[in-house]
Amino acid sequence: MPSADLLVHVPGLGLDERSSAGLRENLPVTVVTLPGMGQARPIPSLDELARLLLAALPDGPLVLLGHSQSCQVVAAAATDPRVTAVVLCGPTTDPRMRRLPVLAWRWLRTAFAEPWWQVPLILRQWLHTGPRAMSALWRKASPDRIDVRLAAVAVPVVVVRGTRDALCPAGWAARVAAAAPRGQLVELPGAAHMIVQTHPAEIARIVGDLPGRLR
Repeated sequence: MPSADLLVHVPGLGLDERSSAGLRENLPVTVVTLPGMGQARPIPSLDELARLLLAALPDGPLVLLGHSQSCQVVAAAATDPRVTAVVLCGPTTDPRMRRLPVLAWRWLRTAFAEPWWQVPLILRQWLHTGPRAMSALWRKASPDRIDVRLAAVAVPVVVVRGTRDALCPAGWAARVAAAAPRGQLVELPGAAHMIVQTHPAEIARIVGDLPGRLR
């Protein structure tokens, strides 16, 4: 990442700034929480969430880092001229997951692949955001077509996926990366879905490699 660029992290569904504590030990990061993503507030439209994100940021240049559900908000904001690159960690917008049985099965598979030490930290974040805001965000955001939005994003887009992440399976991650004109896919062996929280050094390294991707 160019030294002058500001790295902005938007936490995933129900998560807050605690999810990127390890990443902030490796890099200077600005965290922006939003309704359903660290804030227990009513959920506006996805485009309004993107406007809230952009309104909270300085003039730029900016690198946006989304995780899980917040990848959709980041994709919606990525056409802003201040944005120089985008990192999407485990985007969870596979249309097949709109069916509850598919979502539940994939969630269980991924949960058992996660390291158990992080469970109390995740639960504290979810309780802070609240189930009402989380479920409302899922209903608002899940139908949105992230692949369609990324087609209009001209800056480099790096999709990062853990190889044990059933919420963001390999085929879907490849499809998201291919949707962006300058998209690339990076997989983290052995990781599951909470990669910002569980693999901060690897995410920092990917962000650090962005100058080469910008060229």
